[in-house]
Order: sequence, then structure tokens, then C-alpha cells
Amino acid sequence: MLLTVSLLNRGTSSFLGSLINKARPLSVANLSLSSPATATNKLTIEQQVGLPVRPKKPLTPYFRFMNDLRPKILASNPNLALIDVVKQVSKKWETADPSLKQRLQEEYKKEQQEYVEKRMKYDAKITDEQRNQIKELKQEKTEAKERRMMRKRIKDLGRPKKPASAFIRFIAKERVRTPQSPKQTFREWQEAATKKWSTLPQAEKDMYIQESRKEFEIYKKEIAAWEDKMIRLGNIDVVRQGNLIDPPETKPKKR
Repeated sequence: MLLTVSLLNRGTSSFLGSLINKARPLSVANLSLSSPATATNKLTIEQQVGLPVRPKKPLTPYFRFMNDLRPKILASNPNLALIDVVKQVSKKWETADPSLKQRLQEEYKKEQQEYVEKRMKYDAKITDEQRNQIKELKQEKTEAKERRMMRKRIKDLGRPKKPASAFIRFIAKERVRTPQSPKQTFREWQEAATKKWSTLPQAEKDMYIQESRKEFEIYKKEIAAWEDKMIRLGNIDVVRQGNLIDPPETKPKKR
């Protein structure tokens, strides 16, 4: 509890944001703190390390054909599903004029040669330091994708939601009771709410603490039952590692 207050007093808005995300079981709509995408997220990996955009590979003959035909198909049937569009394109490609395919193939070969030359010049300008940075960024991107997929998998499997802490419950209600004013930044509101929590009478704090503890006891039973079910179904990857280890057998006491 003291650690939470201490961290928040340092102005760690991101820390509070992550905590408030855990308060979603409270169903407080105005707790959403979604922020616009940062400029870094819009840049390619190469641009993030100071390089220009990497040359793009040319489209293959089939995709050139698809790009030309797809708008025409959608113009005649705007509500057509993507899979149906692809099926129509595939059928028309099979019966397309050989001369058209030959022309598209020649265009592809010409652009492919230009791409290879551009890519060689591009790669020659990359330093070893930039290569390492690109490698690290790609690894981070892959790991972030894996984490998103795991979170989605856990959600789809119905993992019980962890209840909010006493402090987050207070913050949730404070957002409703004392919302952020137009002239107030979120950081200023956060600091004011944190100060109010730190000076809150212990009797009032205990109300939030008891509520949180009560729900946490229920959660512990629910998560134990859910993980037991996941183990039986073979979904070992979603179970906390500590729960996969059988507790040691109790040794009989010596008389």
C-alpha cells in the first residue's frame, strides 16, 4: 500500500494507468485512459533507428491482377465478403488471357531487378549498430505479439479476473465523485487523488480493504478451479508455473 502511494507521488502516470486497467471488473466506463498512438508506433523499425523506409518488394503477377480486379468486383457488389472476392479473383485468374499474364510477369521481373539493386544499396548503408538495434526491435515486436496472443487466449479460455486492490477501488469511485476538471491535467488529478487516499481516515480505508480482501478470497478459489481445469484439458501454457509443481509430501513426525 505504501509502495503504491510512494510510486504515484513520483508522478508515474503510466504506473497508475496500468493499475487502473486492473480495475475493469468495477465496470467504471470513465476509467478508460486510452491515449493517441505515439509517433514511434507509426514509424517502421528502420525509421526508429534513423534509417529511411526500406525498399518494398514488388507485387507478384497474381497480386497485380488482384489489385486491378478487386475494386471492380466491389464496385458491382459492395457488400461482398473478402473471402468471396478472393474466390472470384482466383477463378478469373485461371481463365485470364495468357498475354495478360505474360505482361504482368514481365512487369514483375523488371521491378524485381530494380528492387534487388535498391535493396543492396540500402543494406550497404546500414551500420552494425543499426543492425543490432533492428534485431532487438524485431524481437521486442515478436514478443509483444506473443503476449497479446497469450492474453487473448487466456481471455477466450475464461480465466477469472483478478479483483481490484483497495487503492484502485478508491480511485474508481473518486473518478466518479470528483472527475478531472477541464483545466486539470490527468497527472494533477492523479496527484490530488493520491494525496486524498494517503490522508483518508483508516476506517474509510478499511472499507475498501475489506471489500478487496473478500473478493480476492473468492478469486483465489475461482482461479484454482480454473487452473485445475486447464491442466486436465492440457492447456498447461496458461497455468501459473508455481501451480504445476506438486507440493512435497508431508513427512511423518518422528516420535
